Amino acid sequence: MDYKDTLLLPKTDFPMRGNLPTNEPKRYNAWYDADIYEQMKAKRADAEMFTLHDGPPYANGDIHIGHALNKTLKDIILKYNYFQGKAVRMTPGWDCHGLPIEQKVEEKLGKSKKEAMPTEKFRELCRAHAAKFVDIQRDGFKQLGIMADWENPYVTMDFKFEANIYRTLCDVAKKGLLVERHKPIFWSWAARTALADAEVEYEDKEDYSIYVHFELSDAAKETLGLEGKAGLVIWTTTPWTLPANTGISLHPEEMYVLTNDGHIVAEARYNAMIEEGVVSGDISRKIASTQMNHLLTINPVNGRTSTIVLGEHVLMDGGSGCVHTAPGHGEDDYKVGLANNLEVVMPVDERGCYDESVKGLNLLPNPDEFIGMHIFKANEPILELLGENLLKQSKFVHSYPHCWRTKKPLIYRATNQWFISIDDKPADASDTLRASALNAIDDVTFYPESSKNRLKPMIEGRPDWCISRQRSWGVPIAFFRVKSTKEVILDSDVLAHIANLFDVHGADAWYSMSNAELLPEGSKYNPDDLEKISDILDVWFDSGSTWNSVLSSGNYDAGEYPASLYIEGSDQHRGWFQSSLLLSSAVNQVSPYKTLITHGFTVDDKGEKMSKSKGNVVAPDKVIKQYGSEILRLWVALSNYQTDLKISDGILKQTAEQYRKIRNTFRFLLANVDDLDAYVEVDAYGELDRWILTKAKEVFASVKASFDTYDFLGGFATLNHFITNELSGIYMDITKDRLYCEDKNDAVRRATQSAMAHIAKSMLGLIAPVLTYTADEILEYAPALFKADMENVFDLVYVEVPTVEASFDDTLLIEARQNFSEAIDSLKKEKIIKATLELEIAGDTTSLPIKNSKDLEDWFVVSAIKTSSEGEQVATFEVEGKTFTVHKATAAKCPRCWRFTSTSEASACERCAKVVGL
Repeated sequence: MDYKDTLLLPKTDFPMRGNLPTNEPKRYNAWYDADIYEQMKAKRADAEMFTLHDGPPYANGDIHIGHALNKTLKDIILKYNYFQGKAVRMTPGWDCHGLPIEQKVEEKLGKSKKEAMPTEKFRELCRAHAAKFVDIQRDGFKQLGIMADWENPYVTMDFKFEANIYRTLCDVAKKGLLVERHKPIFWSWAARTALADAEVEYEDKEDYSIYVHFELSDAAKETLGLEGKAGLVIWTTTPWTLPANTGISLHPEEMYVLTNDGHIVAEARYNAMIEEGVVSGDISRKIASTQMNHLLTINPVNGRTSTIVLGEHVLMDGGSGCVHTAPGHGEDDYKVGLANNLEVVMPVDERGCYDESVKGLNLLPNPDEFIGMHIFKANEPILELLGENLLKQSKFVHSYPHCWRTKKPLIYRATNQWFISIDDKPADASDTLRASALNAIDDVTFYPESSKNRLKPMIEGRPDWCISRQRSWGVPIAFFRVKSTKEVILDSDVLAHIANLFDVHGADAWYSMSNAELLPEGSKYNPDDLEKISDILDVWFDSGSTWNSVLSSGNYDAGEYPASLYIEGSDQHRGWFQSSLLLSSAVNQVSPYKTLITHGFTVDDKGEKMSKSKGNVVAPDKVIKQYGSEILRLWVALSNYQTDLKISDGILKQTAEQYRKIRNTFRFLLANVDDLDAYVEVDAYGELDRWILTKAKEVFASVKASFDTYDFLGGFATLNHFITNELSGIYMDITKDRLYCEDKNDAVRRATQSAMAHIAKSMLGLIAPVLTYTADEILEYAPALFKADMENVFDLVYVEVPTVEASFDDTLLIEARQNFSEAIDSLKKEKIIKATLELEIAGDTTSLPIKNSKDLEDWFVVSAIKTSSEGEQVATFEVEGKTFTVHKATAAKCPRCWRFTSTSEASACERCAKVVGL
């Protein structure tokens, strides 16, 4: 008899290798063709809702590894909630307005062509550019197996979307929070537009450090009882702002000193000024700052007067204690200037060049030489003009604000801009917008918790939000102004009519339609008396209002507001997280998100930022072609996303190995439950089955608890440890004999098969959010009992393994198994034995908690465990002070099961003979 034919060997068509790069696209395309996302919605029609609101990537360029990380993490979270039985929604979106697209289109056109082109035509080209990259990026995301409403994404340039962005602006205006001010803001001279704080990056820049003497006016000297030379020493790093100086700020509580060489500095800074060589004289007199308040000094650049004022912003940790104040070029300067009625002088145009006002206001001698000169090139000529009033000059490197897009240094420039006032109360609200936003933060759950400490101080310390931009491609601040009075019209009928026009024609209507067309029929306003505001909205307003345009508008089946979750990179604390919070708090006094997750950025295996010049860029499409998207998805799950995530070819190879371990574990389980047609009753499980089911229940509960708090790394670490050690390392090894050699319907075999099937099905629900393709493939090859009425993985709902009677405590047994393994390791290396079935163990087994002798033999995978053995002793091991001896088996090897339990090598053992009917 050929005993091999009588064995119940593992049987499955589930392939050992996934061949992911080839097979994934076919399955993904089948999902998208079948509109699986709509099926997911239908299958959870009445379930609790989980809304993940997608932060929009910018529709410019191909997707990069950071995009892949972000969307994959969202997909894992969405699917986790789905497989836990919840209804889920994720409407993907794209940011389509803004400077980068303008720049790309302008590059193609050329500057002269762009300037000669009607605004609506230029906007049309921008729209086409954005639409192209929406399609490119959507295809890239779909290759990652992302499930979302790809057929109905939100695109901020869609007509109805533009209309709802505008409606949000109108809501803010009606709340009384929209104000127009002439004040200094960050200005990108390279991009010729205002910037919000979120669009500012800090880079090192070399600047001048100069100390300049401003002589007191004769009247000031007379007031103070001074004669001869006497003047304040100011410190600045921006010589180009000196022409616009209209004040010098002193600290109201500090004492100042006059040196006998005629210089006035703060007493607290006097010694430092001596050491730096700025002043050299001894102190001749002390003067309180309050004595000098509102006295005049003379600006040495242009001879104009400069008023001494008091300000709490003056610090004593550097400089002279006398702060150069140009209200047109600084936030603090503006505030102290406003309080003291200082003139706001701003002689710099949108290009960063001096304009005609340097001549008209006598800001510089020989003004014609400076008109049209870039301010950064004016530093040296201005230093020359200072003559002996320049007490000291040097250069230093410091952190300086730069434009996030052009990467050029910014300037502060006073212009007319639109702001959302942070410290005003919205109409019908009891708190200011700042207080409302801070209160809303307290209701949000943060992962990691520390991210709350990033967002909260940003709200606490932020200035008013400058929302206007001097560009073409965006949603216009579509308000009329009365020409004669400059009054802004916020008439509800007018605003509603414009919004309705945007619904149909898009925001282009503001540019293509006349005033008369933009006014409602029968309007009380004369179109000839009105002028259009030409500014557009900050692109952060677009994305910050998506909770309204997507979740609240009714235009999308996008879930509930507030959303269950927002998740983006850590840079969005100053970007999307903040803009969304402010607008939702302004309009509704609530946070738009219940939970906020922050993830890090992708870096190479050395922790360095990726760049083409370094050659360390990992492109998603390359990873997919080489490894498959499942490996990329598993890399996301196995990474600590709350810090920067390392990725490289080596790291992906390690991830692929872990994938193979998971895949082959499922393959083994599938192959060994192929003929199972019914689960056994709960009381039918043996000791080993109850042990693994209890262990699995405990482990899976821990994994689920980790996943519930979005800790996928911790959850997978727990799961992988279980798979490697208890499941694969022990249970799948020790049950082979019963699976292969017992009778097909033997109760012990069926119990083990049932345990394996339960574990596989429960574990499938845990890996499915990450390895969705593989989970679907597993179901395709699963036996009917396992698959039940599931057509695909999207019919799956996580189920726990059944609760069984507690089994043995494995602490002692795992130690015993380990000690036994170490004791016989040399026997295998020296080829004394080929397999542990050639051995038997002798000793007092009463302390070992497995009571069934066959189960105990299986635990060690030996042929016998006895109190004593006559076989040749080949090793010993100890457990809790008791010694066990290891011997060569005394019985013959069964030709069927290979256990040494037969009377002769020619005949089957008693168990096998019974199974095969001998």
